[in-house]
Amino acid sequence: MRVPDGRPLIGTSDDIAPMVRWLLFVATLVVLIVAVGGITRLTESGLSITQWKPITGAIPPLTDAQWQAEFAGYKKIPQYLDINGPAGMTLTQYKFIYFWEWTHRLLARLIGLAFALPLAWFWYKRTIPLGYKPRLLALLALGGLQGAVGWWMVSSGLTPEAADRVSHFRLAAHLLVALTTLGGLVWTALDLRALGRGEPPARMTGFAAMALAALFFQLFMGAMVAGLRAGYVAGAGWFSLDAWPLMQGRLFPEGVDWSAGLGHALFSDPYLTHFIHRWWAWVVVAVLVAMGRRLRARRQRLASMAIHCAFGTQVILGISTIWSGVALWLAVSHQLCGALLVAATVWGAHALGRRDPVNALSAP
Repeated sequence: MRVPDGRPLIGTSDDIAPMVRWLLFVATLVVLIVAVGGITRLTESGLSITQWKPITGAIPPLTDAQWQAEFAGYKKIPQYLDINGPAGMTLTQYKFIYFWEWTHRLLARLIGLAFALPLAWFWYKRTIPLGYKPRLLALLALGGLQGAVGWWMVSSGLTPEAADRVSHFRLAAHLLVALTTLGGLVWTALDLRALGRGEPPARMTGFAAMALAALFFQLFMGAMVAGLRAGYVAGAGWFSLDAWPLMQGRLFPEGVDWSAGLGHALFSDPYLTHFIHRWWAWVVVAVLVAMGRRLRARRQRLASMAIHCAFGTQVILGISTIWSGVALWLAVSHQLCGALLVAATVWGAHALGRRDPVNALSAP
């Protein structure tokens, strides 16, 4: 059934299935860019490109003169002046960090195209069901916002008064916008899939909102830890109890700087942010276990299993990252699993919000 302008009122499975696959494909790309972003951060590559060129920046330097010009720009920022310059960074070493930042930005451009071009096609073909255009436009806007926030983050590390890293608050904003976009993509894909089956869209229950809020705060604190490089402050050593569950041999770490007040310590002190991140994780685990039980009661076994596998793996990777002294592959895996945990939790929240189509249609 279609409305007068040609849009499907409900949509057929033939119309909707390609849109579901498209949204899940873009969601997969978002998970990938979160992992690449982790590599970029851990290799200290994020400040290697000192200009934002959304179009022409897709082409990397091709000549030696172009490479020298890029390197000269990098030599003006604090990260080079304070850290890499005194360490004797060569052009070859610069090319390595440039590669990861350029890959990260290129992938962001590809995600934009992978979302915008099919959206334009579905719009042109008038196969977008009634009520979904605003939601899809909002997801497109989130993608654009993510690019702007990314440059806003990078710019915080380029000024003469900056430290050798970007603002950890802006880094958190950059990561959380990406994960919010991921959640929106997954939820919308699941709603469309339900629509293709003749089912009403899911609603956000109070419990699901609470679970997502708890996870959101954990991800925010994880970004604080990453931006402050606080993963190193607990100590290291495989299976060392002094590094985990303790921090340098103590339950509550020494060295927390309270001089600027509680608010500053909560969000800017590496010891306290790390402490909160590692113990709030168990609050999130408890909430997600409860979500899994509710899902099983509703016969949503696959969603429950996905959540349990995701948070179980995430906890193991988090502990292993500390014990390893923040080994790159473990830290990146931890960030990647965090994105998968978001997708699984959104799946669970959607499953909890699904309504019986018969009762929904008969409700006043």
